[in-house]
Amino acid sequence: MPKYVAAIDQGTTSSRCILFDRAGKIAAAAQAEHRQILPRAGWVEHDAEEIWKCVEHVTAGAMEAVDATAADIAAVGITNQRETTVVWDRRTGKALHNAIVWQDSRTDSICRELAGDFGQDRFRAKTGLPISTYFSGPKLRWLLDNVSDLRRHGADGEVLFGTIDSWLIWKLTGEHVTDVTNASRTLLMDLRTLDWDVTVLNALDIPRAMLPRISSSSTMFGTIGASSPLAGVSIAGDLGDQQAALFGQTCFSPGEAKNTYGTGCFMLLNTGEQPIDSTSGLLTTVAYQIGDRPPQYALEGSVAIAGALVQWLRDNLGIIGQSGDVEALARTVQDNGGIYFVPAFSGLFAPHWRTDARGAILGMTRFTNKGHVARAALEATAFQTLEVLEAMEKDSGVRLTALKVDGGMVVNELLMQFQADLLQAPVVRPAVIETTALGAAYAAGLAVGYWQDLEELRLNWQVDKEWHPHADGGARSRMYEQWKKAVTRTLDWVT
Repeated sequence: MPKYVAAIDQGTTSSRCILFDRAGKIAAAAQAEHRQILPRAGWVEHDAEEIWKCVEHVTAGAMEAVDATAADIAAVGITNQRETTVVWDRRTGKALHNAIVWQDSRTDSICRELAGDFGQDRFRAKTGLPISTYFSGPKLRWLLDNVSDLRRHGADGEVLFGTIDSWLIWKLTGEHVTDVTNASRTLLMDLRTLDWDVTVLNALDIPRAMLPRISSSSTMFGTIGASSPLAGVSIAGDLGDQQAALFGQTCFSPGEAKNTYGTGCFMLLNTGEQPIDSTSGLLTTVAYQIGDRPPQYALEGSVAIAGALVQWLRDNLGIIGQSGDVEALARTVQDNGGIYFVPAFSGLFAPHWRTDARGAILGMTRFTNKGHVARAALEATAFQTLEVLEAMEKDSGVRLTALKVDGGMVVNELLMQFQADLLQAPVVRPAVIETTALGAAYAAGLAVGYWQDLEELRLNWQVDKEWHPHADGGARSRMYEQWKKAVTRTLDWVT
C-alpha cells in the first residue's frame, strides 16, 4: 500500500516537492530556488525550462530523502504560482519565451485598451476579475503581439499556452490541461460555465486552440512518464497556490477564511456554491472543485508585495543578510518611528487596483534608521491585509472571528502579533504551515481514495500557536489612518 502523497509546489521564488503521510504530516521535502529575471522596470520573468529542471531536482531529492520509490506514492498533486504565463512548442515541448510572471506590469497599455470606454470591470460579470496586468490573458496577448510567428502557430494549435501547472503537467504527462482554479485567474474563463469565454477570447484576440482543457481540481490528469522517479504515478490534484492553501487549511465551509503570507499576500473567504460579485475591489474566484461535485467559490484579496518586500531589503538595500534577519532588526526599535512603507512596486492590487501607483517610504526624518525601515516593511503586510479584510467583510456581510494563516512569513512573531492587533481578532497558525503543498496533496489523495472525505482532512488540522490582540485601540486607529494617508501619496505616480 502506498505510504505517501507527493505535492509539487512551484512558487514565485522556488520549487518544492513534499511527501505527506496519511496524518497530513511532512515525511520528506526538497527545495530549489530559481532566478528572478528583471529585463526592465516593471518586467518580471522566469525561465520556464529552469523551473522544470528545479522540479525534476526537488522531486528526486524528496524521494531520496526517505528512500521512496514510485510504488510508495499514491498520487501527485500540483500547486503553482497562478497567473504566470508560459507558451511552448507542442512538438518539441520547449518554452518559446521566458514565462511572464504575475507581478509583471508590461501589459498596462493592453489593459487600458481593453477597458476603453467599458471600464476596468468590462469582463467582471463573467470572469469575476477586473482588467489588470495581474492576470494571464493580457500577458498572453502581449506574447502573441510581440513574439514572431506565435499567433500563426497558436491558431494552428502548434503553440500551447498555460499557467505553470499546465506547463508542468505537460512536461510530466504530455497532457494539455489545467484546473478550474487556475483557469479562473486568466481573465478568460466564465465562472459559471467553467469554460473559456468566446466573447473575452475575441476581445483579446486569443486563439482558443492554444488553451488547455479545463478540469476539476481533484481528478485524474494524466500518468507521469518513464523519465521521472514518479513514473507510472497519476497526477490527481491541481490547484492554484492560494486556493490550495485554502484547501490545506480545511476551509471547506462558507465563511471560513485564510491568509497566506508569501511573496505576495492573499486572503480567501469560502463563499460556497454561488459566486459573490464584489463591489469593494475583491476578486471572485473558484476556490476548488472535487470530482464532479459543484464548484466552491471564494472572494479573494490579493496583495502584490509582502515577503517580496523583505527580499528587497535583503537583495536591493542589503540591510539584512537573509530574510529571517528582518524580525531581529525590526525589534531594535520600539515602533516604526513614524514612517510608513507602501510597497507599490508594480502598482497596488486589492482593494485599490491602481497600476499608476509606485512604492514610497513616507514620514522619514533624521531620526529614521534601518530598524524603522524593517519594522515599517513588516507592518506594510499587516496594513494591506487589514484593507483586504475590511473589503471582504463589506462584500460578504461576515465578521471575521479568527484568521487562519500560513506561508513563509508566519514564523515572524512580531508580524503575527501586529496583525492580530490590527485585525482585533485572533491569528491562528496551524501545526503544518506548508498548507499550499498540503492542499494539493489532499486534492490528489481524495481522487485516488488515499483519504476518504473532507471530514478526515478536517481531523488532521491542528493549531500550533495563536496570537490575540492586546494593542490600544486608539493607537491602532491612528496608525491605520496614517497608513491610508501614505497610500494616497503613491497614486498617480505613473502617467
